[in-house]
Amino acid sequence: MRIALVGCGAVTQAVYAPLLSRRRDLFEVTAVCDLSPALAAAVGDRLGVTARYTSLDDMLAAGGFEAVVMLASGSHGEPVRRALEAGHAVLCEKPLALTRAEVAALPEGRLMVGYMKQYDPAVRRAEKLLAELGGPEAVRSVEVTVLHPSAGSQLAFANLTRAADVDPGLLASLRAAEDDLVSRALGVDAPESVRALYGVALGSICHDLSLLRRFTGSPAEISHVETWGPAPGSIEIAGTLPAAGRFSIRWHYLEDYPAYRETVAIHHDGGTLELAFPAPYLVNAPTVLTVVTPGADPGGEGRAEWREVTEAFETQLAAFHAYVTEGEPPLTGADGALEDIVTAQRIAARYAVQHGLPIGGEAA
Repeated sequence: MRIALVGCGAVTQAVYAPLLSRRRDLFEVTAVCDLSPALAAAVGDRLGVTARYTSLDDMLAAGGFEAVVMLASGSHGEPVRRALEAGHAVLCEKPLALTRAEVAALPEGRLMVGYMKQYDPAVRRAEKLLAELGGPEAVRSVEVTVLHPSAGSQLAFANLTRAADVDPGLLASLRAAEDDLVSRALGVDAPESVRALYGVALGSICHDLSLLRRFTGSPAEISHVETWGPAPGSIEIAGTLPAAGRFSIRWHYLEDYPAYRETVAIHHDGGTLELAFPAPYLVNAPTVLTVVTPGADPGGEGRAEWREVTEAFETQLAAFHAYVTEGEPPLTGADGALEDIVTAQRIAARYAVQHGLPIGGEAA
């Protein structure tokens, strides 16, 4: 399947380029696009692609591919709309958009949103085990902890090409447009603390929201949100789940923490399913699923660990290929992405209400 890559930054260089290089049985990259000519050239050289663009419209007009993989930063609503209108299937990295209105404006088309952790083999096994235990109704609580060091430390191994050739005026206009979208989501008077919280919710915590959707469904209520520490700091979110039980998410930005770590523990009456995720940029580093059950002897505890080195990003790419070529539905499309946007807005609104801060826009 012929594909075009939009965005040639960190995730493209560290993850997608290596995977696409080894999955030439499924994909042929025929075009790359980035605001930075240097980044487009670096990724083009690496993948042997001569069609290189700094304009999405120019790339779409030239064609030569069936699908677009949207890997640029920021809101993807408008570029995804244009790619779908041009008739292409789209795999879009999260977040799909910053507002509900952007999602509502998308035309009918083949759209898959990239939450790679949903395709992690340990997550799929945990889903199967939870279903055997009784599904969402069996959950007492879901507890998430994320320890998030700097992106620089996570990507030090990747030897990334950096962009230094993008017009500063263009970057300023893009930042202004993104700020306008956040104002539409949260209201023009929303203070920086609420905007920053919303950014983390859609940029990082959305992965955990996507896992909640798979395991239990999106939260029924956001009952508590707190932040502390130097920005982006620490974030705590708690609430009720739609079928049974409660959830809590504790996200900590720790600049000098030695390694990224994320744990998702699903507690039920008979034990625990715990997932420990490695840094997302480490291709083929396994997620560990620990299953805690009553032991064979009275009063004992059984613990079993399961891991598999199959790469979640690679499985997601294969699922996109199956979606486009065979019609196999993705785990998250526009509807699931919209659920996460709504949940992020509910998180921002709860924080604003708790602290007497203004909130408007869609979140109101």
